[in-house]
Amino acid sequence: MTEDVAVLGAGMHPWGKWGRGFVEYGTVAARAALADAGLDWRDIGSIVGADTVRGGYPGYVAGATFAKALGWQGARVTSVYAACASGAQAVNTARAQILAGLADVVLVVGADAAPKGFFRPAGGDRPDDPDWLRFRVLGATNPAYFGLYARRRMAVHGDTPEDFAQVKVKNAAMGALNPYARYRKRVTAEEVAASAVVADPLRLLDICATSDGGAALVLSSMEFARRSGLLEPVRIRAVSTVTPRYPNTVLDLPDIATDSAAAVAPPADSFRASIALAAYEEAGIGPEDMSLAEVYDLSTALELQWYEDLGLCGEGEGAKLLREGATGLGGRIPVNASGGLASFGEAVPAQAIAQVCELTWQLRGTAGERQVTGPRVGISANQGLFGHGSAVIAVR
Repeated sequence: MTEDVAVLGAGMHPWGKWGRGFVEYGTVAARAALADAGLDWRDIGSIVGADTVRGGYPGYVAGATFAKALGWQGARVTSVYAACASGAQAVNTARAQILAGLADVVLVVGADAAPKGFFRPAGGDRPDDPDWLRFRVLGATNPAYFGLYARRRMAVHGDTPEDFAQVKVKNAAMGALNPYARYRKRVTAEEVAASAVVADPLRLLDICATSDGGAALVLSSMEFARRSGLLEPVRIRAVSTVTPRYPNTVLDLPDIATDSAAAVAPPADSFRASIALAAYEEAGIGPEDMSLAEVYDLSTALELQWYEDLGLCGEGEGAKLLREGATGLGGRIPVNASGGLASFGEAVPAQAIAQVCELTWQLRGTAGERQVTGPRVGISANQGLFGHGSAVIAVR
């Protein structure tokens, strides 16, 4: 177990399609987080930026980009890239700096201005990049993989398209209560079923959109928080950034093949399950202690898989947990009370930070109409391309 770090501030720029640069979104989120923390930008000793690879050259030096936008003041600067896990890597980097004594207060920022439609890899020829290869060799967009996940769950566990639709219904209902969400309209299962087929069995409303948006956190040492008069802040207790183990016997983004297990037995836990297990081990707590979870619902079927990977239920029991109402607002373990990516869409460098923002507001009891009753511990989880694990455990 490591020492906790305090979450002093959380801020976001609303998600949507705003037609402006990612720097603006990140700066708005950063200033909101600073105001929430009651701090001035000049109080920050370090800034960690989660990179976007779509915003042109500044995207590759996001930390310095945001530092410049906020005004040069001499802070340390770091930029990280881990695809969809970039935000969690940024949180982990900030936490390491704090625990190492390199900075008392660190600002973490991520923002993106995403293109319309489905993501494609950055330009150029990169034959060593599995993401680039799957597009060029198979023509497989992300939804093609989401459809494969869904088909596997149907074949192995008996899930149905109706189960997948209910995930969207649940998340849309909670997203309708979130002022930062892009989509704030409830939907019915019938509306999901009537939307266009994208990658059978998944329909348009089963798959998250691409979005613009930004999120930021102000983290500090516990000592700084106490000196500032904050005696019981939300605290980050664990961050997991593990990679897969060989052999990988289940097809997963972005790879286009699996490893043979003829000579080496596969690991006991899947990659996504190992992400959560590492966080639980570091925090010294387990899935039974969770009050809520924010998971990476790229598709409705993938959210059901996360229930099992987080240990919220047994293997193959994700749809049952959903049907029982356990993962809805007022249920035993609400999942994606923010509305999830179903309501936000993907703003890649920001989304893992946004998950921690939601955990922070929920644990403070300031989430408004979507407030979970009496939460004490929350976990966020997502998975970045190229084997980047991402999970954060926050406590109150």
